[in-house]
Amino acid sequence: MVRDFVSEFLLSYHLAELVINQIVLAVDEVVANLIIHGNGEDESQFLDMRVSLQNQEFSIEIEDTNLTSYSPTSYVEPDLQEYVRIGKKGGVGMMLVNRIMDRVEFTTDGTRNLCRLYKKLS
Repeated sequence: MVRDFVSEFLLSYHLAELVINQIVLAVDEVVANLIIHGNGEDESQFLDMRVSLQNQEFSIEIEDTNLTSYSPTSYVEPDLQEYVRIGKKGGVGMMLVNRIMDRVEFTTDGTRNLCRLYKKLS
């Protein structure tokens, strides 16, 4: 559902397929992290999203009102060589998000968590 929403929004601007796929991947990863780590896959919880494209910059704001101990700001990029050496699977999603998007911001105001992703398209 999230993938389709973001993809259809970006398709309306006639962007390159590669760019659309990269942005969809980044958004999907953040949403998956919020659902899995933030609200424990509780189906009664919701995320709100707002997307825009202004001045050749795509932005999406993802709002989560389920305040938990999940804190993406404490993320430390993994050592990929070590992950390969030990055969670890997973744990590289936020690294991909940080490499795909130009800016990634996480904030909280005590009642909600906000994630903002930005990507220049020019």
